[in-house]
Amino acid sequence: MEPVLLRARGVPNSRHIDTYLAAGGYEGLKKALTMDPEAVTKEVLDSELRGRGGAGFPTGRKWTFVPKEHPGPKYLICNADESEPGTFKDREIIEYDPHLLIEGIAIASYAIRANTAYIYIRGEFVRWARILETAIAEARQRDILGASVMGSNYRLDVWVHRGAGAYICGEETSLIESLEGKRGFPRLKPPFPAVVGVFGKPTVVNNVETLACVPSILTRGAAWFASIGRPRNTGPKLYCVSGHVRRPGVYELPMGVTFREIIEEHCGGIRDGHTLKAFFPGGSSAPVMTPDQIDVKADFDACAEAGSMLGSGGVIVLDDSVDMVEAAANLAHFYAHESCGQCTPCREGSDWAMDILDRILEGHGRPEDPATLLRICQYASQGMTICPLGDAFALPISSIVKKFPYEFERHIAAATPRPPKKLPVLPWAGPRPGFDGQ
Repeated sequence: MEPVLLRARGVPNSRHIDTYLAAGGYEGLKKALTMDPEAVTKEVLDSELRGRGGAGFPTGRKWTFVPKEHPGPKYLICNADESEPGTFKDREIIEYDPHLLIEGIAIASYAIRANTAYIYIRGEFVRWARILETAIAEARQRDILGASVMGSNYRLDVWVHRGAGAYICGEETSLIESLEGKRGFPRLKPPFPAVVGVFGKPTVVNNVETLACVPSILTRGAAWFASIGRPRNTGPKLYCVSGHVRRPGVYELPMGVTFREIIEEHCGGIRDGHTLKAFFPGGSSAPVMTPDQIDVKADFDACAEAGSMLGSGGVIVLDDSVDMVEAAANLAHFYAHESCGQCTPCREGSDWAMDILDRILEGHGRPEDPATLLRICQYASQGMTICPLGDAFALPISSIVKKFPYEFERHIAAATPRPPKKLPVLPWAGPRPGFDGQ
């Protein structure tokens, strides 16, 4: 397949606006400005583009939720807070083709009648934030952004907002709270951001990869985009593969290729001397999959039918050298650290799961520990928390417990009781001079 999202990778001076214009850049925006906003939205609806940030919600449908007759301002937010472990695709777009993202933002903003857009970028991405700021300045100088977008009567300002590096701010309502200068706590829904978003105004939040797909839909048409993949799972997709493969990296492939093709053909297979043991299909928050599921299609519906999720497309590959109890503990440490603490099941559950897994690895596991872990995960997921972070730690850990019970049994069979804690001797212990205890 001809690259669409990564077409600029390897092109000299690809970040400069002249390079982008020479390759047909901003033609999609030019076309959109000749159409009604509703027609632009319909084109994206017909393409069946689904959000590439994790949830896979239909992009055009999300745009239709914005009230058309709202009298005040509306906003578009590009979510560049790429913080899911195993996911590193969005920064590839920003690195090599920032104007592709800016064009997608401009088209989406026009479609929802927003005059201000924000790119919320992860705080650690200093380099990529500067690349975006430079590209935005270039677009303003060419009147592609500003008071009269490409000579039209449409006005659009785009701003880069740097977060502070919290995983929870990848969730759209936490992102909105952070953008407003507050602590990144998720909001209860409803109301949804499309009605009450940033500054209390209608807001659409879309992922970097999602918005980068939009210019090609406008220039090549919805039918072209929908012809890639299969119904409800259309278009090109970025898969970022890490772990025990020979060629890790970011690969642009048609939606719906199998995980076997991704791992064995494009990534060169498992490293020498080892075999596949497990893989996460959509970042660390996706339930783990086993070698017998390697022929599952890497799309939203097929992964859901297989009991997992495509999520962000971050494929983490584990070979036969991995201790799955250690893998579960590693995940638990991350999510316990990143929980915002607002919801008790997530705050306490992730910490409790971490303590149990650490104790098992220390050689003091108990026969009831796997069942306890499953119970913790059950009561921290399935809508028990305001945002999906409860599910994010519970689903992968519970899947590891269920699919690799023998690994837990091995640790527990060799366990010894944990020695009782010695209470510290306090300096004031014992009789105190001049105090008779009465």
